[in-house]
Order: sequence, then structure tokens, then C-alpha cells
Amino acid sequence: MLTIEKTNNKAILKFVSETILTKGSFEYNNIDDAVNSKLVQQLFYLPFIKKIFITANFIAIERYEIVEWAEVQEELNSMISNYLTTNGTLFNTDLNKKDNQKLAVQVYTESTPNPGVNKFVSNKFLSKQVIDVKKTDNLDEIPLAKALFLNFENIDEIFIVDNYVSIAKNKNIEWFEITNEVLSFIKTYLQEGNEVVTNNYIPKNIVGFKTSENNTPKLDTISKEIIAILDEYIKPAVTADGGNIMFQSYNKKSKVVEVVLQGACSGCPSSTVTLKNGIEATLKQILPNKINEVIAING
Repeated sequence: MLTIEKTNNKAILKFVSETILTKGSFEYNNIDDAVNSKLVQQLFYLPFIKKIFITANFIAIERYEIVEWAEVQEELNSMISNYLTTNGTLFNTDLNKKDNQKLAVQVYTESTPNPGVNKFVSNKFLSKQVIDVKKTDNLDEIPLAKALFLNFENIDEIFIVDNYVSIAKNKNIEWFEITNEVLSFIKTYLQEGNEVVTNNYIPKNIVGFKTSENNTPKLDTISKEIIAILDEYIKPAVTADGGNIMFQSYNKKSKVVEVVLQGACSGCPSSTVTLKNGIEATLKQILPNKINEVIAING
């Protein structure tokens, strides 16, 4: 049986396996896309299935609004689990690496509120770690970032997480001059099966930074509530803009919250407005009389 996990998008549900399902990544928008998987074809016969994404150890399914997940998720879980038990694989035949990668990889660009940063989104999962690096950092364990810096001299900073890369350029060039070239480079890099980040990569520490994952049990109640609010209400919007936000500290006496902004949010001209009208306002509304100010630190 697979484990069911919710996502930030209420229309998308993940079915997570304890074992690796595939070395590549596959996105299916309709039954015609699913020539390599009878299971996916069967899923598309269900009228509420809108899109299916398979990578590593999970299957993500997007539904139409004609049903709620609570009505169908257990039946889907059983259907997928039984298929895996019977067939041992999701796919009809083993695909060689080259065909696998070419089938999987698509890359497109999205603008961000920061005019100096563009977001390059892939249908291939890139990194579960938050990677934020500059040219001067040690890049040996981040091959994709190293390759980008070597091939594009006007790139100053790279932020990688989940399925996208946010890239900050310097003032010597405009995005329209290099966007297509950067996009093509990233797509080719991924199609060829090159490594994004090695298993030896250790995220750099931010001075004073507290991660909710590692230190939540040691935090006070208000800090835990702040982290939960950031994760549920703030982070999805920030991620959509090519950035990331992380909790750093909460001072009980001054009622001041410190957060770390990364990616497109770091150094963004509109980040002050976002900070005050978005993050600070949301925290004050949900935690009345407990928040006086939110201060951002650029990661």
C-alpha cells in the first residue's frame, strides 16, 4: 500500500512508495501521452483525473473539481498498489536512459517580481534540498549550478529547489538577451541525464538560522505557530514567485519575527512591500497582539 500525502495545491495528491518507481520523470496530460504505462491509461478513464506526474518514489495526481479527494483517494491508492503488486512496475517496458530523459524533460520560464531574476521550471524534480549559491561558493557538489556559472558569465546567483531554478543576473545584460539560451542549456543538461546535485552536498548554514524540520521541538509555542503559518499561507506564494522563505527567530519581548528570504525574493525591490503587506499583515491577523514587526534577512 502506498502512503497518501497532501500537497500545497488542494487539487493535487501524492501517492508515495517506499521503493523507487522510476529513475526518470514523466508528465501525462491525457491518455494519448501514456503509451508507456497501462496503469496511467487506466487512470485517465476516470473522469476526474486531469493530470498525472510520476517521478522517483511518488505519483502525483491532479483532479478536476467534480469530486473531492476524500471520496476517491482510498480507491485510487488500492488501484495503484494492486497494479504494482501484480506487475512490479508502472511501465509497459523498460526504457533506455536516453529515451527516458527525452520523454521526461520540459522546461519553461516564468517572470518573477524581481526584475533581475527569472524562474526556469522543469517537469523533472531537481532537488529536495534548498540550494542557494553564488559564484564564489564551492560548487563541486552542485554540477548544474557549476555548469551554469561556467557557461554564462552574467549570472550572479542560482537558487534550486523542487522542480525549478531561479537565476539572478547582473546589470550588464537584459533577460531577453539570454533567456532562450539559458532555457535551452538547462533543458539539454537535464535531457542528457546530468546530475543536478550530488549526494554529498551539504546546504550552507545561514548564521543563526533555525530550521523547522530539525529544531521545532525546541521552539516556543508562538514560534511553532509562525512556522506553520509561513508554510501554509506564505511559502506557496513565495515559491510560485521563484523564491523561498524560512523562519529564523521570534523575540517574545519585542514580538519581532526574523525570516530569511532566498531566491527571487532576496534583494527584490518589492520585497519590502511584500514583507509588510503580506507576511507581517498575515501573521498579525492570525496571531493578534503577538507580532509587532517582521524583519527579513536576505539569504
